[in-house]
Amino acid sequence: MPMKHTYTILVADDEPNIRRVLEALFTSNGFDVVTAGAGRKALEIARGRTIDALVSDLIMPDMNGVDLLREVKVLHPVCAAIIVTAYGTIRTAVDAMRLGAYDYITKPFDVDEVLQCVRRALDDVAAPASARAAPKAATPVPPGYEVLGASSAMRDLMAMVERVADSRATVLLAGESGTGKELIARALHFRSCRADKPFVPVSCAALSETLLESELFGHEKNAFTGAAALRHGRFEAANSGTLFLDEVAEIPPPLQVKLLRVLQEREFERVGGNKTIRVEVRLVSATNKDLEGLVANREFRDDLFYRLQVIQLRIPPLRERPEDVAELVPFFLAKYSSENRRSMVEVASDALDALISYRYPGNVRELENIIQRAVVIGDPSARTLTLDLLPDAVRRQAPAV
Repeated sequence: MPMKHTYTILVADDEPNIRRVLEALFTSNGFDVVTAGAGRKALEIARGRTIDALVSDLIMPDMNGVDLLREVKVLHPVCAAIIVTAYGTIRTAVDAMRLGAYDYITKPFDVDEVLQCVRRALDDVAAPASARAAPKAATPVPPGYEVLGASSAMRDLMAMVERVADSRATVLLAGESGTGKELIARALHFRSCRADKPFVPVSCAALSETLLESELFGHEKNAFTGAAALRHGRFEAANSGTLFLDEVAEIPPPLQVKLLRVLQEREFERVGGNKTIRVEVRLVSATNKDLEGLVANREFRDDLFYRLQVIQLRIPPLRERPEDVAELVPFFLAKYSSENRRSMVEVASDALDALISYRYPGNVRELENIIQRAVVIGDPSARTLTLDLLPDAVRRQAPAV
């Protein structure tokens, strides 16, 4: 039987008494603890060893807790961070949680509160011990869900996907429409220890408030007109797996409250019911909107926003990585030629130049649609995608001969 992983907690506080109290608290509860009396010393420790959790004072003489958090998150993206402060302002919480803090606690604090907060943070954020102990065997990605792109932007993105996939931390995927956010959500799922469990997607913009609530949480028989039978919701369907909430900015305020409770307590009741249902689900959400702006305008709950974006990954638009077009075009050609029983498997050089030069306001989805259209309208026996098969807007981008 594999040994149980012992988490390491870094405590950073310039008050010796608080360092001693927290060190004794965490050590007596089975954690490895390292302490630092200054922010720069804490950063030096984080550079030299694995840190599972950071518990840091906000105000320290040489480096404040927010700056320390920013640096530690670069070194340890799945580190569970808690800010402890006597300056409990909303601005403090915003700054810390925007940078990835799991929570913040005000002084004077109750030691049991701190312990429970750290345990929750480790449970939700830190990668499982199995992920540290040995490299996890790659899980085969189902056909059609490969993530293509050799650009530096995509390499950086996929490197972060690999680093955070096996944690329980919520991930917010930010990017324009058509960039492939669901594909990245599936990449997180298939690279995690949940790969053999359900991946359940939900489009939050496609349903009314009533229907979305029933879709997420299920409903009891006769809960409302038309509810002829008990229905399990998507949270139950995704139990032990991954739930993907697309267009999460469209969730109405009343449902935001209920979703926040599930993230905090991992339990809910079906619509029309009073039985508490517990689930263990990794939540990945996506948006093409400025959620921080919506929070500032009070159109989206700030506490839910911070729970959703423990880790935020930005999906770059296709115009920022034109070198990936040359890899995507053959993939879509093969896909749609097979689906439509056509022979088009090559692309003419001038057509490829035009495709690479085009700006793609609709991103990868637009490129896919362009290739599908070319395959369908082209000669069934043609092997090559030629410039004349491309839309006018793309042809105009062809370099002058």
